[in-house]
Amino acid sequence: MSEPTEVEQAQRRAEMVDTQLVARGIHDPDVIRAMSSTPRHRFVPQRLRHAAYQDRPLPLDPEQTISQPYIVALMAELGRVSPGDRVLDVGTGSGYQAAVLANLGAQVWSIERLPELLETAAAHLAELELPVQLRAGDGKEGWPEAAPFDAILVAAAAAQVPPRLLEQLGPEGRLVVPIGDENHQELLVLERTPWGELRRQSVTEVRFVPLI
Repeated sequence: MSEPTEVEQAQRRAEMVDTQLVARGIHDPDVIRAMSSTPRHRFVPQRLRHAAYQDRPLPLDPEQTISQPYIVALMAELGRVSPGDRVLDVGTGSGYQAAVLANLGAQVWSIERLPELLETAAAHLAELELPVQLRAGDGKEGWPEAAPFDAILVAAAAAQVPPRLLEQLGPEGRLVVPIGDENHQELLVLERTPWGELRRQSVTEVRFVPLI
């Protein structure tokens, strides 16, 4: 199978935005614009570029995944990511979610525990000239010296909400994180109110690799 051309990929990306995002309730025009302008096919292994805009996660080596486009858009929308926001991306993977956040105009810090994935993500982001700060490390510990964050998005499932991430939320910050085990996970949004309390919302069932 020959690799699709850039024009063909742009057409597939536009169709993905219309049928997978807008049709399923993604409303934020900035998120739609960022998803429209971020070339997901540049963040998947070359052998899978023909499938880059399909409605599903795709495998990455070693034994990780790039999230389904709808979930990436949903998490960005739930995080209410706006230009200038300070955002922590936990679980860099291939760098796709970090790229979408950067294209939203956010200042992005991204953590990945696997050095080989981080190296690949760094190359992808550099090719697109996207200014994302990267670090290899334990996502549950966050990036305390860059805190506080307006939004923290976690692309791996934790058994419980990581307390260190909550500590790094700024005033009215949003933490979007899947919680659960291999049998059941739900996507949660925890928002710090102006009075310092935490508002908790369960959004939908999801399936992510574990946060370890």
